[in-house]
Amino acid sequence: MPGQPKTISPAELRRRLHDGGEIAIVDAREEGSFHNRHLLMASCLPLSRLELIAPALLPRHSAAIVVCDDGGGLAERAAARLVEGGWSDVSILDGGVSAWEAAGFPVYSGVHVPSKAFAEVVEHEYGTPWISAEELAQRQKQGERLAIFDSRSYEEYHSNSIPGAVSVPGAELVYRFHELAPSPDTFVVVNCGGRTRSIIGAQSLIDAGVPNPVVDLKDGTMAWHLAGLEVVAGATRRFPAVSAEGIAVARQRAEAVARRYGVPVISRDTLTLWHREAGRRTLYLLDVRDPAEYRAGHLPGSLMAPGGQLVQETDSWLGVWGARVVLVDDTGVRARMTASWLKRMGWDVAVLDRGLEGAALESRAPAHYGDVFPLAGSEPATVDPAELRASAATVVDLGQSRRHREGHIPGAWFAIRARLGSALKKLPGTGNLVLTSEDGAIARFAAAEIAPVAARPVRVLKGGTAAWKDAGLPLETGMGPLADEPDDVSLSARDRPAERERYMREYLAWEIDLVNQIARDTDCRFRLATGQTTP
Repeated sequence: MPGQPKTISPAELRRRLHDGGEIAIVDAREEGSFHNRHLLMASCLPLSRLELIAPALLPRHSAAIVVCDDGGGLAERAAARLVEGGWSDVSILDGGVSAWEAAGFPVYSGVHVPSKAFAEVVEHEYGTPWISAEELAQRQKQGERLAIFDSRSYEEYHSNSIPGAVSVPGAELVYRFHELAPSPDTFVVVNCGGRTRSIIGAQSLIDAGVPNPVVDLKDGTMAWHLAGLEVVAGATRRFPAVSAEGIAVARQRAEAVARRYGVPVISRDTLTLWHREAGRRTLYLLDVRDPAEYRAGHLPGSLMAPGGQLVQETDSWLGVWGARVVLVDDTGVRARMTASWLKRMGWDVAVLDRGLEGAALESRAPAHYGDVFPLAGSEPATVDPAELRASAATVVDLGQSRRHREGHIPGAWFAIRARLGSALKKLPGTGNLVLTSEDGAIARFAAAEIAPVAARPVRVLKGGTAAWKDAGLPLETGMGPLADEPDDVSLSARDRPAERERYMREYLAWEIDLVNQIARDTDCRFRLATGQTTP
């Protein structure tokens, strides 16, 4: 039976971070609060969405987990919930982030700090070449032979991009380069929204030894915007298919990079052995291909983690420091290139040889919740979309505010699940209360929690807001009525139109300064070359 949560002091946690064993630090606050200040090696695991995130982030239930917050009792509630879900070694950081800082240990602002700091160190140590927005615009005006590759996800590229750019997410760059830039005379520019994926993408091509001149766009589309240049919305140019010749060239380049940085390649027998040992040593099996390829067929038990995003947001996938990480793809190119970066970030990472060859693949996505966490009370009653539309119920949307803003049930109130008890007091009327979320899962957990104290009937929208959309029912955009502050996401500068330019400049200054912050932090595990540790 799982034990009750313990407490751990900041000094003891610091010691354990340095002793080489497995450990996970998770912060139970919403991402907006986490953004303000947190521990370097903490993953954001908000109590509001814990049941959805924890099974994939913390796959071994006997791994040592330390939960923290910055006061308010969220850590205690999250730790108790993890114990209810079957995690057996759960501790609470005594005094939280404030005690950690008071002990003289560093705290950070921002999100995905290990990945972003790593890119700054890469640029500093490798001297990754760059081009300014103004110079790139001038070269475009002069008609030079250029190729601009946007290394973010397609969705980000589609939202805002540079004129002429093609969507080539980070792990696809080396894999598809033969088709993307067949002429060695083409001047290649890699960009992203800010800095991280521009730097990593450009350096990936340089590491792979492509014959072209390669640079990253300094400060990405933010710099382009700040220079007064046109930012395109709705671009649709995507990477081409890969030829047999292109795969052969890419494989040769990726294998050379993997050898240079000591990336192990393991057999399927070894992976089977590691699966058997997963009760003693945490194992992550991640498929780094394009999401469409993953959905078409993947190894059973593997999770989708597009390689460029994995390097950009490592803390979103890998919560247990010291774990084993195995990357898989179809040709070995994307897995090797991604692994070379994770290796340099300090992860124990390997590539599965002949990843998908001869394997029985599945197309359904692995479940991330379900029976792992028990309900806090009785199974809540449900209502289907047609019934809800015909009723006079008060609807509360517990989905992420970003999704709520894009489209929600007309009249739905937005609330944060972890603070739903307080939000109930702001809701009108005394009739039925219907909870919804993206697919209804979080709403179901929340309904079981609050039904005993709600003083009104509580229902769950069957299938969540997705079912409402699938039924062709109307949606409203914007935030609508608020029962709580939408602090569940860290807003980007582009999400702040009132003072967008100021926030862009502040973000870029913050990102650039990470190289100085990380140089003073002895928790850092970066290894940019074999046998070399930074700092």
